[in-house]
Amino acid sequence: MDSNNPTFHLHFAHYLLFLYLASSYYLSFGDGLPILKCTEKERRALLSFKQDLTDPSGTLSSWVGHDCCRWKGISCNNLTGHVTKVDLRKQVGFFGKSRLLFTAPIDEEDWKELAYERSSNSSLGGKINPSLLSLKYLIYLDLSENNFHGIPIPKFFGQLKSLQYLNVSFASFAGEVPSSLGNLSNLNYLDLSSNFLLSWAISSGNLNWLSHLTSLKYLNLNGVNLGSTGASWLHAVNMMPSLLALHLSSCEIENLPLSLRSINFTSLLILDISKNDIHSSFPSWFFNLTSLRKLDLRYNSVTGPIPSEFTSIKYLEYLDLSGDELEGQIPEFIGNLCRLKILNLNENEFVGGIEVLLNGFSNCSENRLESLDLSYNRLESELPASLVMLHKLQHLNLGFNNFQGSIPEFIRNLSSLKTLSFSYNLMNGSIPESLGQLSELVHLDLSWNSWKEYVAIGTKPGQPMSLIFDMADEWLPPFTLHTVNIINCQVGPAFPFWLQSKSELSSITLRRAGISDSIPEDWFLKISSQVEYLDLSYNQIFGKLPSQLKFPNLQSVDLSHNQLEGPLPLWSTNATILDLESNLFSGPIPSNFDQYFLQLQELHLSENNLGGIIPPSICNMKSLSILSLRRNQLSGDLPQTWSVCYNLTILDVANNNLSGNIPSTMGVSSHLQVLKLNNNNFGGKIPFSLQNCSDLETIDLGGNKFFGNIPLWIGSKMNMLSILRLRSNNLNGHIPQQVCNLRNLHILDLGQNNFSGTIPKCLNNITVFTSVNTLGVSPDYNQQTTVISKGSELEYNTTLFAVKSIDLSSNNFEGEIPEEISSLIALGILNLSMNQLSGNIPSRIGNLRWLETLDLSHNHLSGQIPKRFSSLTSLSHLNLSYNKLVGRIPLGNQLQTLDDPSIYEGNPSLCGVPLPKCPGDDTSTTKEAKDNIEEGNDNGVLWFYVSMVLGFVVGFWGVCGTLLLKKSWRYAYFQFFDDIKDKVSLAIALKLAHLQRKF
Repeated sequence: MDSNNPTFHLHFAHYLLFLYLASSYYLSFGDGLPILKCTEKERRALLSFKQDLTDPSGTLSSWVGHDCCRWKGISCNNLTGHVTKVDLRKQVGFFGKSRLLFTAPIDEEDWKELAYERSSNSSLGGKINPSLLSLKYLIYLDLSENNFHGIPIPKFFGQLKSLQYLNVSFASFAGEVPSSLGNLSNLNYLDLSSNFLLSWAISSGNLNWLSHLTSLKYLNLNGVNLGSTGASWLHAVNMMPSLLALHLSSCEIENLPLSLRSINFTSLLILDISKNDIHSSFPSWFFNLTSLRKLDLRYNSVTGPIPSEFTSIKYLEYLDLSGDELEGQIPEFIGNLCRLKILNLNENEFVGGIEVLLNGFSNCSENRLESLDLSYNRLESELPASLVMLHKLQHLNLGFNNFQGSIPEFIRNLSSLKTLSFSYNLMNGSIPESLGQLSELVHLDLSWNSWKEYVAIGTKPGQPMSLIFDMADEWLPPFTLHTVNIINCQVGPAFPFWLQSKSELSSITLRRAGISDSIPEDWFLKISSQVEYLDLSYNQIFGKLPSQLKFPNLQSVDLSHNQLEGPLPLWSTNATILDLESNLFSGPIPSNFDQYFLQLQELHLSENNLGGIIPPSICNMKSLSILSLRRNQLSGDLPQTWSVCYNLTILDVANNNLSGNIPSTMGVSSHLQVLKLNNNNFGGKIPFSLQNCSDLETIDLGGNKFFGNIPLWIGSKMNMLSILRLRSNNLNGHIPQQVCNLRNLHILDLGQNNFSGTIPKCLNNITVFTSVNTLGVSPDYNQQTTVISKGSELEYNTTLFAVKSIDLSSNNFEGEIPEEISSLIALGILNLSMNQLSGNIPSRIGNLRWLETLDLSHNHLSGQIPKRFSSLTSLSHLNLSYNKLVGRIPLGNQLQTLDDPSIYEGNPSLCGVPLPKCPGDDTSTTKEAKDNIEEGNDNGVLWFYVSMVLGFVVGFWGVCGTLLLKKSWRYAYFQFFDDIKDKVSLAIALKLAHLQRKF
């Protein structure tokens, strides 16, 4: 964790608790150098305790000899020699350094790090021997941050009657919290917190035992499942009048009573009930906790505006209401909490500006605010000058709002700023040079201040850039940046000189920064020792990269979408992501590439000019998950070493010159989700070994020379398959019925093969095609797939999940088009052209109201075009040419816009718009209407008029007759309309006044 995090500065409550606990323990433990040796009974008890533990790292290696008071983790009373303290907490990782009473919130990455530590082999484990009961004078027991592999918390802990301090947090205990802990009447510190992301879970269905711990000052149950306790947890806590700190984060609490008859824990300084499932407004009893210094309610579903009763908690220093559902304007009285140092209101629904909040701070004789996070709201307007009154502000995050205007010059007056974020707003103009006067600045984020334009036009070239770094060439700000995050801001065209002077940078993002320059040769050398994240993508950076450098801390490199050239760099690094996509790199992939990037999880080299073979050594990168090499000039066979790449999820080598068969070892990569081998020269049969890849979501083998049948296991083993593209091969046989089991399939492309037989009637079993509200599954990987749509090849990537297509064109299918095809109401593309299909077009084909492309050309279809064709209201491309269709072309709706005669040519017996008129059209312009009457529609018209007349009679006399006969109703009726008129007039007047103020 970053020691500069503002939460480390909340000292008051921390010191109050720390001094209390430290003073009591100091009296018991002395200086750690006991005068008397420990008793023999206690020594044997500790040895029995050690015997049942596993100690792979030798933590207890010092537990030898007769004087147990000198053993590691053991302390004794100076006067009596009795063991009073057993402290076996694992002293590694970030928790070993920063487990204070006021720590920064632990994020997901922290949990992952802790989970890794717990899974390591250096922790104590095994069983807890009851021999500890012989330590009658034990007042301090800490077994935290070890790994006891899911054993329950021992019930006998409740018999250690002298205990004042008990900490078994993050030690991988599991099961129910023993109620016997309620016997520890002397306890003033209890920490049972658990890592809820691990497989071991702690729960408590009843907390009544807490009410006996009347001396308890600190209680931490973070991660303990209290969901089954209902609201009783609060009543138990209310029985502890001495409580100073209460931590109940991630406890699955759903009920938070809005009121209490009486509240007994009014001495509380810290209340953390974050990350639960609380759906309510603020409970009234909160505001009786007038001693609170820290209140953390983040990531619940607390609703409504912030109530004014907050002013009663006047000593509040830390307030975190982020990730809730609060709304309205941020009220002035929050600023009246003059002791506030940390205020987090991000991820809510607050609107308006921040002037009102700042007005509240102006009432304070001294502003102590150090951190203000209002990101992810709907705040707007320009930044007010009154912001400068927060002169102690170190962290300011206004990202993901609708703030407008330019970054003001007065920003320089916030001279203590270390973190500044204006990302994802609507700000514009030149960035002031006064920004350089923020000498303490460490983190700067100015990304995407034209985010609305980004949403509108995506990643197309020429995207507008609202913020501009229009600095003099010699501008050298004194701040020591560690993180710079600038996306879609005009920094170039020259590589920024001010950035070259910053050698302390650890995270650099200059994406879409308008840089058209080469990277200075010595810059990589300057940053190489400490840089962790480097992103210079989507610029016009040219030149060659240094061939060999050492980046010991580098985790991610993204230099994609530039004009870099030359051979691939060989950098010695532990990076997990390397993205050099869409550049001009050439030459082969070095055979020893794996030796430099051994830890890679993602390798993106697509859209370059790389040649040669794919080196077999690339599979030595055993952590590799994504390998993207599409659109290069690679040749040769695929390596046979895929069995080593057991973590591979995405393999994309499309659009190269590769050949040979698919290696049988490919099936060993059982986690494979995307397999794209399209547009190469592969041949042979689809290997049976691929059936092991049951997680596959995309199979694209199109544009190759595969032969044989579609394997039956594709339909029986690939339950997750969403894209099956076998287009342009030499495959034959029938479509197996098992394909209909692929309920997630949204692209089925078997075009341009030698398939025969009939079209399966069971295609309506594919759920995605039959439900308009169901979208296809598209992996996180930005794959590119070509679909024949609207008569041409269209390439989809980011919107691929929305494409729903069946293409069976250019094969030898025969028989009729199954009527079941009319059930595929969500289908967008249907191409059955160039087959041997016969019979009529299904009469209910008009049900496919989302169909945009329909191609049935070059078949032997006969009969009339169904009249319900006019119901295809989304149709933009139609081709029925070269069949044996007869009769009149239907009229109406979308068909009227498809006026190209070529879509019907080759059907000599068709007539009507846009083809020549049908016989008799000159004498009867209403033949279509007469046809409807002949089909029985005249009865429908007749009953329509009858029902309309009856409805009018009943409605008119039911209302008007009553008003004529009943005087009281008549008065009420006209009074009602008078009231409506007044309300509408008032609403219009208020709206006009609001618009005048706004504009």
